[in-house]
Amino acid sequence: MGSNFRPLPPRPAGAPSGPVRTADRYFELKSEIHKKLIGVLNLEKVSSLPKDRVRAEIGRVVERLIEDERIPMTTAEQNKMVEEVLDEVLGLGPLEPLLKEPSISDILVNGYNKVYIERGGKLSLSPVRFKDNAHLLHIIEKIVSQVGRRVDEAQPIVDARLLDGSRVNAIISPLALDGPALSIRRFGRHVITSDEMIANKTITNMMLRFLAVCVQSKTTILISGGTGSGKTTTLNAMSRFIPEDERIITIEDTAELQLQQRHVVKFETRPPNVNREGGVNQRQLLRTALRMRPDRIIVGECRGAEALDMLQAMNTGVEGSMTTIHANTPRDAFSRLEAMILMADLEIPNRVIVQQLASAIKIVLQVSRMQDGSRKIVSISEVTGVEEDRVGTRDVFFFERTGVSDAGKVQGRFRWTGYEPKILDRIRVAGLTLPQGIFDEVVEVNL
Repeated sequence: MGSNFRPLPPRPAGAPSGPVRTADRYFELKSEIHKKLIGVLNLEKVSSLPKDRVRAEIGRVVERLIEDERIPMTTAEQNKMVEEVLDEVLGLGPLEPLLKEPSISDILVNGYNKVYIERGGKLSLSPVRFKDNAHLLHIIEKIVSQVGRRVDEAQPIVDARLLDGSRVNAIISPLALDGPALSIRRFGRHVITSDEMIANKTITNMMLRFLAVCVQSKTTILISGGTGSGKTTTLNAMSRFIPEDERIITIEDTAELQLQQRHVVKFETRPPNVNREGGVNQRQLLRTALRMRPDRIIVGECRGAEALDMLQAMNTGVEGSMTTIHANTPRDAFSRLEAMILMADLEIPNRVIVQQLASAIKIVLQVSRMQDGSRKIVSISEVTGVEEDRVGTRDVFFFERTGVSDAGKVQGRFRWTGYEPKILDRIRVAGLTLPQGIFDEVVEVNL
């Protein structure tokens, strides 16, 4: 570590001073340290070294560089630089502090100098930035290489997954006009409990009790909602009520489900390579799942022609299955499912599709993210059959909004609609009971 250090390039004449130039100088320092480390450490083996040893090596490079450059820097600033270089070598650079913050649910990189975060359902601009587009592209390549994917001009869009399960989507030039863009949907290590859902006013105790017996009686459930509304979180919560002795197969594009049962088999799709070969889609995985004696199949999100195979599975013995779909209302959810089934291009009459949908799916949960960032199950609806060539539904429970508080919090109440669902007969036949007064509960949400 005692080799001579190449000094940083001097500031060009007329170069701007101030915060922008200071930030550039800081990035130049980190880049110089990174280069020195490449010269003295085998970076392919560095991940297997104790973190304290790597930190000590980086510390020595930082001290020597600061000494040679005569840069005034406090001990705290030196330690900060050591940690950031450590993140660059072993982690994902500027993203590491954000990934270590459990309250952040989404990280959205619109460019090397615009990084937004979502916390508590609200978006805000973070102080994090990359050196330039090349630096951001390097981090994206590092992410996708960890899961055996690649991103380049021939394949400029990629979906990947971080080691903790967080979902990553990236798009680069020539499709991204302002430089690489990256989004990370955080994978919560903590599986939200039923008690937490009630405490957060996402759902009421009686509504949850009703859903629990629906799941236990093998009622097929569709969870509908917009992006970021909490569909996967709700699906995880509902899966808790599946009996331990049942065999569950999950199918996802990117693995996010966190089922607590032991008898679970997990499938994940695989995109095709550059030559459009080797891809495995949800439809193929569904067909494989049906050959593996499942008691229930859980599809993380229904997006295409696999809806037909899922529908056939639900109508041929795999009852109690669950899936999610992007839609703003239960009616929109069934319209989207119809469109997806038509993608299978089997010339099935619409009337037959609607009849099969009404026969297979019994309960629809509509989840929503409110304007204050909170998430709520805004309705629990029962499928009543085919009405005027469409799948008919009736709300059993719903969230009635009454206004917004001075603090900007959504106010309202959860209540029963007055409709007694036919699913109660199925619940009784299954030997399950509901508590007295389950339909009389009214819960106010006044935060």
